[in-house]
Amino acid sequence: MRTTTVGRGHGARQVTEPVGRGLTRSWAVSEVLFETRTEFQHLLIGRTEQGISLFCDGERQSTQATQLTYHEALMVPPLLLARRVRRVLVIGSSEGVASQIAAAAGAYVDHVDIDREAVLACAEHLPYGYTPGELAAAERGDGPIRVHYRDGWEFLAAAEPGYDVVVIDLPDENDDPRAQHNRLYGDEFLARCTGVLAPGGVVSTQAGCPTMWRNDTLISAWRRFTEAFGTVVYYGSDEHEWAFLSGRLEPGEADLDLRKLAYRPETVDATALRGNTVPPLRIRASGPAGPGA
Repeated sequence: MRTTTVGRGHGARQVTEPVGRGLTRSWAVSEVLFETRTEFQHLLIGRTEQGISLFCDGERQSTQATQLTYHEALMVPPLLLARRVRRVLVIGSSEGVASQIAAAAGAYVDHVDIDREAVLACAEHLPYGYTPGELAAAERGDGPIRVHYRDGWEFLAAAEPGYDVVVIDLPDENDDPRAQHNRLYGDEFLARCTGVLAPGGVVSTQAGCPTMWRNDTLISAWRRFTEAFGTVVYYGSDEHEWAFLSGRLEPGEADLDLRKLAYRPETVDATALRGNTVPPLRIRASGPAGPGA
């Protein structure tokens, strides 16, 4: 079971974040801008050395300095792997950046998040993602993004097929039995995601960390994806600590040509795509890999 500590020291608020078995890191939060316990999680938004930062249950979710690096690593590979980009489903990702990238790529986006209070707080206090006005428009469905405050599991049960990309952007899978998001990482949920895909559609997920002292969740995700999909693309950010997996049911070569994407990323280029799509040896050796991996 994971525990986090929030306290004070040296004049700043200290958030002690678990990063692996027996490992933690401490964040100095010089100013708390917002803090609450929602129905689903403890939420803290404050100033750190990486700018205004979001913490959920004591774990850093995004920071002003690195959020674009994270979100482009999450979104660019699946947008390139999909046969077309017309409809995108984003599950989680409270800040709204993932939905904005998909919309900039020309898609209509359904953004599903169970925690309305968290999404509203992000729009109000984070300098990235939705502004309050943009979120209000998305809540009305006024524009290419429509926000749904629903459980992702239930949303998928009622959804009709036709999504070109389904993105799962949640806190890292862990061993805490109280963490409700863990159920959105298993085989059954992955099957629900593939069930709403259009032909040539792609499922993508934040898949964990490739460092050898905390790669258990990435190995589990790699096995799930290589068993479920004919084409699997790994992307391990070279400037962040996270890795991402994209899967397409149909086997074949992964065409990751940035020139075909309407969105122009700032932190991913053709060289990054060549280098960062090779999984670490420990991940490749852990299970089978589909064509295009």
